[in-house]
Formats: sequence, C-alpha cells, structure tokens
Amino acid sequence: MASLKELAAREQKLAPGHRACAGCIPALTFHQVLRSAPGHVVASCATGCIEVVTTIYPYTAWKIPFIHNAFENSAATISGVEAAYQALKRKGKVTKDIKFIGFGGDGGTYDIGLQSLSGAMERGHDMLYVCYDNEAYMNTGIQRSSATPFAADTKTAPVGKVRKGKKQYPKNLTEIIIAHDVAYAAQASPSFWRDLNKKVEKALSIEGPAFINVLAPCPPGWRFPTEMGIEMGKLAVDTCFWPLYEFENHKRKLTYKPKEKLPLSEWTKHQGRFRHLHQEENKHLLELAQQEVDRRWKELLFLCGEPA
Repeated sequence: MASLKELAAREQKLAPGHRACAGCIPALTFHQVLRSAPGHVVASCATGCIEVVTTIYPYTAWKIPFIHNAFENSAATISGVEAAYQALKRKGKVTKDIKFIGFGGDGGTYDIGLQSLSGAMERGHDMLYVCYDNEAYMNTGIQRSSATPFAADTKTAPVGKVRKGKKQYPKNLTEIIIAHDVAYAAQASPSFWRDLNKKVEKALSIEGPAFINVLAPCPPGWRFPTEMGIEMGKLAVDTCFWPLYEFENHKRKLTYKPKEKLPLSEWTKHQGRFRHLHQEENKHLLELAQQEVDRRWKELLFLCGEPA
C-alpha cells in the first residue's frame, strides 16, 4: 500500500483548473481514485457532471487516455478496450502493464448503464468500475435516480402538498454487483481517504472484474454549504446510511464500524433536500427512513458475521 508521501508525489492524472462546482466531492473522488492507481491507466467516463466539467471542447483536464461515452455504455466501452489489450498482449504487440477504469455517476450506473455494467462484470473483464454516487441526475438539473434517498426533494420528485419527495428507497447497487460473484466489490467515501485508497489499490491488484461504489456528496444537489462536503460524507458513514465494507473471496467484511451509530437526522439536518423532514408534520417520514437504514445495517452486520 502506498504511503501518503508516495501518493502525494505521484503525478496528477486529472489536472486542476477544470470547471467543477466549488466544493465538488465527485471531482475529489476522481483525484483520489486516480492517485491510488499507479502506472498506466486508461479511463472511460459516462456522460455526466465530471465528463462535462473536465472535457468541454477543445479542452480536457485528463492527462491519461480518456474515452467519453454515452450515458449507457461506459462499462461496455472500457471492457472492450480491455479485451483488445488482452488480444494485443497475447500477440506480443503490447508489453506495458495497463489498468482499465470505467467511471459513471449514479444515473449512468444505477439506471441507464446497469445493463452494460452487469454484462462487463459477468464476462469477467480485468477492469475496475467506479460509481461516483451523488444520488441524483445533478448535471441535468437534479432529477431523481434510483440512488436518490427516500423522501429527498428533487425536480422530478418534489416536495409539495401531494407528495413529500421521492417515494422509494435507494437501490442497493453494491449488493446487486456482489450477486455477480465478482473478484472484488466495495463501498467507499472520499471522507475516509485511506479506506478508499486501499480499496482502489486492492481492486486494481486483483485479476478480474472489480467495482467500487463511492458516495460523493454534491453541494448544489444536496443543498449544503460548499465547505461541508467532507463532513457530509463522514456523517453518511457514521449514521450507517452508507456503510464502508468490501466483498472479496466470496465474503463481506466491514472496513469501518462507527464507535457510536448516529441517528440519521444528524446527516439530513444539514441538507436542504431534507429540510421538510424536520418539520413536525413530516417527522413520520424521517422515522421511516431511519427504520430502513437500521434494517439494512442489521442485515449487513449479519452478512459480515458481525454482532448486531
């Protein structure tokens, strides 16, 4: 595992000066993932926030080979490039050790790109796919996705007299990928940078398909002060809304367990999209959200062999 000094000394694969929003945690996620990937890397990225802010023609912030994909096919594209690389390597035409990373937001991963991601994982390509989950279609105006939390206020699941935000609970994509029996899968957060670093290094060192789901708080979409992005990530983990764990050798393992599990309200109270949950008439919705977090956490503890 690379030391902090080694990580800091590595050349940035994503240059500064791009057009991401102030306090953009998805951009920080990309920096952390790419710094954790030594050597030669080829990346694909679905249409979304990061693609838009880093590749506005004729400029690019990418300092590695980069392929912009449509919303639905980041995983298909990078798996095809990896297959071509393996063919050239067998013929002796390529000798470099190259790593392949596909990126996509929750819209391009949980929803529109799920089919191509499932195919790439099932076929067994030697690649890593990273989802930067900011819990909505932020680039096109904050529409709900299947990653959007229950009762969150979005443009297509608004809070009003008839409905109070999204009616559904978020899809558990990490477990869907684990069901493919992949070489490696994990949940991570840039707020716990060393944990994320270890998981990226491990994912790239293991032969076969790997997946890391990274919660990436979005200041304009979640509506919190720009300086609170890292804190939002920490609170998501400490409330057990976003547990940090990994799947390897057919087993799940917690990589972080809060000393004190905080109530979900400690996370939601800082976000404008949940402001209505802290009004007296909507407290029952916050209670329902808490019950679902508790249920999923208890289930995960069981799967990891941890005491409840």
